[in-house]
Amino acid sequence: MWLKPEEVLLKNALKLWVTEKSNDYFVLQRRRGYGEDSGGLTGLLVGTLDTVLDSTAKVAPFRILHQTPDSQVYWSIACGASLEEISQHWDWLQQNIIRTLSVFDSGEDITSFVQGKIRGLIAEEGTSAGDEEDPERFREAVLRFECLFGLPQREKLVTYFSCSYWRGRVPNQGWIYLSTNFLCFYSYMLGNEVKLVFPWDEVSRLEHTSNVLLAESIRVRVRGEDHFFSMLLRLQQTYLIMQQLADYAIVRFFEKETFNTEHPLANPLHITQRALEIHARNQSFRAFFRLPQEENLCEVYESFLWLPFSHMNTLGKICVSENYLCFASQDGSQCHLIIPLWEVFSVELPDRSTRALTVCMRGKRALRLSEVRDLERLAATIRRKCGTAGSPHHSFSNQDEEGVMVGRSQAVSTEALMNVFHPHDAENLDPKMLKERMKEQSWQIHFAEYGRGTGMFCTKKTRDLIVRGVPENLRGELWLLFSGAVHDMASHPGYYGRLLEECMGSSSLACDEIERDLHRSLPEHPAFQSDTGISALRRVLTAYAHRNPKIGYCQAMNILTSVLLLYAKEEEAFWLLVAVCERMLPDYFNRRIIGALVDQAVFEELIRVHLTQLTEHMTDLSFFSSVSLSWFLTLFISVLPIESAVNVVDCFFYDGIKAILQLGLAVLYYNMDNLLCCHDDAEAVTVLNRFFDNVTNKDSPLPATVQQASANDKSMQKVDICNLIKEAYEKYGDIRTEEVETMRKRNKLYVIQTLEDTTKQNVLRVVAQDVKFSAAQLEELYMLFKRQHFVSCYWSVCNPALQNHDPSLPYLDQYQLGQSQFSSLFNLLQPWTTQTHTCTLARSAFRILDENGDGLVNFKEFISGLDILYNRSFTEKLKFLFKMHLQPGTQECKILKSSRFIPPAEDHSFSTRLSDTTEDGVIRRCPERGRAEVDLQEYLKRWQEDLQRREESIKDLPRINQVQFIGLTKTLYAVFHGNEEEESLYRAVARVTSLLLRMEEVGRKLQESSPLKTPQTTPTTSSHSTAQPEVSLTSPTSSETEGAHVPPESPVIQSETAPSHADITPNSTSRPSTPTSSPTETSSPALDTPTDTSSSPSTVRVEDWSFSFEQILASLLNEPSVVRFFERAVDTDTLIAYARKNQLKHTH
Repeated sequence: MWLKPEEVLLKNALKLWVTEKSNDYFVLQRRRGYGEDSGGLTGLLVGTLDTVLDSTAKVAPFRILHQTPDSQVYWSIACGASLEEISQHWDWLQQNIIRTLSVFDSGEDITSFVQGKIRGLIAEEGTSAGDEEDPERFREAVLRFECLFGLPQREKLVTYFSCSYWRGRVPNQGWIYLSTNFLCFYSYMLGNEVKLVFPWDEVSRLEHTSNVLLAESIRVRVRGEDHFFSMLLRLQQTYLIMQQLADYAIVRFFEKETFNTEHPLANPLHITQRALEIHARNQSFRAFFRLPQEENLCEVYESFLWLPFSHMNTLGKICVSENYLCFASQDGSQCHLIIPLWEVFSVELPDRSTRALTVCMRGKRALRLSEVRDLERLAATIRRKCGTAGSPHHSFSNQDEEGVMVGRSQAVSTEALMNVFHPHDAENLDPKMLKERMKEQSWQIHFAEYGRGTGMFCTKKTRDLIVRGVPENLRGELWLLFSGAVHDMASHPGYYGRLLEECMGSSSLACDEIERDLHRSLPEHPAFQSDTGISALRRVLTAYAHRNPKIGYCQAMNILTSVLLLYAKEEEAFWLLVAVCERMLPDYFNRRIIGALVDQAVFEELIRVHLTQLTEHMTDLSFFSSVSLSWFLTLFISVLPIESAVNVVDCFFYDGIKAILQLGLAVLYYNMDNLLCCHDDAEAVTVLNRFFDNVTNKDSPLPATVQQASANDKSMQKVDICNLIKEAYEKYGDIRTEEVETMRKRNKLYVIQTLEDTTKQNVLRVVAQDVKFSAAQLEELYMLFKRQHFVSCYWSVCNPALQNHDPSLPYLDQYQLGQSQFSSLFNLLQPWTTQTHTCTLARSAFRILDENGDGLVNFKEFISGLDILYNRSFTEKLKFLFKMHLQPGTQECKILKSSRFIPPAEDHSFSTRLSDTTEDGVIRRCPERGRAEVDLQEYLKRWQEDLQRREESIKDLPRINQVQFIGLTKTLYAVFHGNEEEESLYRAVARVTSLLLRMEEVGRKLQESSPLKTPQTTPTTSSHSTAQPEVSLTSPTSSETEGAHVPPESPVIQSETAPSHADITPNSTSRPSTPTSSPTETSSPALDTPTDTSSSPSTVRVEDWSFSFEQILASLLNEPSVVRFFERAVDTDTLIAYARKNQLKHTH
């Protein structure tokens, strides 16, 4: 690798380097400790020094220096990891540079020319490290990374850091390398080498920890083992990058619903540290301000914002995206503001001395900024974006404009269902209505002071009003604003109407599930007892399923949407649903409800921190996860009366999942004493259910027909929802959103790997019954099988193999391998060295194991074939090889029909979810969430058929023809190659081949000498032709035995020349039986029945000959060396270790 020329001091370096080649202008040197003198004390010391220090010497053991005869200054211009690599650079210099240098008069000109040439070569290489802080140093690290870990060159190194890896209490100083798919570490200290390579998709824990021994460290858990890295100069930066890379692997490999080709990090070959930082920054920006996914953070400025309501300035940051100008305070005032750029019509600079800027907006509003650090640039950016920001056809900046809905069809409801079924009565003087009007007045005052719509200032006062409850007639507007759905709706005018036109009338699984659940959505509410509410609910859910088919429809979406329709217009309810499913509750509504499981894990963490007394009493907190699942999925709507639940939804749209976590903690705290008295889970569930039944909303203006009646339990005190929410904010309001997001990321890895462990345990439980591998071996083989799937997907944008992993399928079929993937793994694990036959055998094995012909093999199919080669008898192994050489497509050549029991079709719709977590970390399926009932009769029928298929007899196997037998013979020679008894095995195969050919020839002669028989007399003829082969097999002459010792290809030659006799019709082909002296004691009559009588004469050549499996088996059983070879025990652990070590090196 060419390096940017740098001066090198050789006075002290001569002790560390040895000159290999030199001329007048260049010197090629080798680092001591590498090559011939690597084993001595000098080698150990230099190796340790290279690992600890960050220098060129650390990177490469070879280098080239430039010098001039009249100068003592040397310049480092190239380095290499091997002599071959550095020699290529040396040869290039000899051929292209040396002659040119002779024309220069001075050494300075020579040095200047060489430096310019080397810099030009570096520029031509177009290295991907161009955006790093120190490209030269990073290039060296890339070279070191490739040499140390043997990963494919396509693996992209993102960054690297110096750190210590703790093995017990001993630190190993080295370097941690973070690449797209792997976490790697290397250390070399006084001859002790430590090398670690962990795939990100196997990391289950990633934490920033501290203890007595390690002040600060990063804990990485891989496959149940903890690894600690410390002494990082930039520990927090390292941790964030590791977290981003692990999350990237999780999203890419396990959450294909949220990952596509439009993902900013879709191409794993183009990921850099800067790209990760930009992606994380954009995600945080959109999440904080609740902006559409299309928005990216373009520029950030520090400034003061004038707050007209408090007559003061607040310090904060201005964030500019493509279509929005946002402000967030940093002085504790909790003020933030969002201004759509299409609302801005001018930018003024009234006072340059104070670096002030005024942004004028429609509606006679203005925003005054001061002390802007880059005033001119910000003003120019806003002016430019004001002209390019798309102006939507409708806006929600004030209440009067809300009635305008562009693109709606006539069937779409334009009124909130609550206004239709419970219109606001202005003349009602009921005390509850008076309180409702007081709330409305409070909000009107707030609007007058802080603004209304998208330009409203959000402060602590806004949150206080939310906690007290939102008025009924303002709820839809404020939900739309605080959730950010108003921005989605504004930027996509007419989108909902077009969706309805596309999807209405269509039929799909999601549509069927929606129809099933329509009448289960708030059935007590009058709005959903009529066609108006049901039709609106159907349209919204169907439109969303059409918009996002990867999610489609999931239970709990109907409950949430029905509440949204009560307070928002139909199109608004649709965009609220989009905001919830795709932004506020990510990954909640997918096949495995991963998002809900992650938040439950966060909830458990918060319980340990804030409710220690409860934690001490209940050591297993997984109970709270199972109980609280519905709290998170439905935002407490399913457990609270509707008039109380909407107050919770108010807080959720303002504070996000933080509000749900706070309320959950408040509920447990309120019931602390009763929960501490419970003896089992059932009692605890009863306590919580009774509590929810007694939660009321005393200020709700809804009529009794709409409110859900609470249980009349006089022993329980009524709890007002407003007081409960207020208490939640007072006790747990210090939980920060950033802290919740960090816990989410940390627990997401754990949840994903727990689900993967569940899959593994279920697969191994099923497979272990039919194979002879130990439990540890089976687990290792499963991990190899699973990793082979991911290895093929590591370095491509959208590899089709990614689709071979589908978590919605039964456990056995969740991971499947295609032919190329299978071949790579099979070649690593097969117990024999077959050299040139490797690819052919792998293809044949794949064809046999792929029972359903879908081009994929699952783990049970794979392990059943491997079990035969490793653990079964000589007969089973030979039968496997025999079938591998049968005609492809022959129905009889299928193997292991009993190895795969296909159960009745299960329901794997989106409504099937995981709901329970046991104490051992296994997340179980919730039975009540499945929709299909188990058909026991069908299971029993299939089980009976499965048992019948187990009794496959070798008599059922078809005969092997000439070409196939030649292939089998070649395979046997290839299998025996390199064995210590290779010569005797070759002789044995040659003897068996010659014997079988003579048997066939004798049978043909007998057939020719006898008159043609009718098909009915063929068996008799065949039985009379068995005597002579018996003699040939039991007592071969010495000359025949000597002639059997031929080179490996001789059976092929004999096979091609033997069949030179008269025509043999398919119905009269001689079938010599196995001799009676065969060790298998197989009776001859059974062999006389033709197996290929169904073949038409036109498909069989008259010169063809064939053998049965029984003939080949009986002949080989008479060769002890062959039997010993196949009966020899296979060292399974060694082969597994070899495959694990070399799996990445054999990727295609």
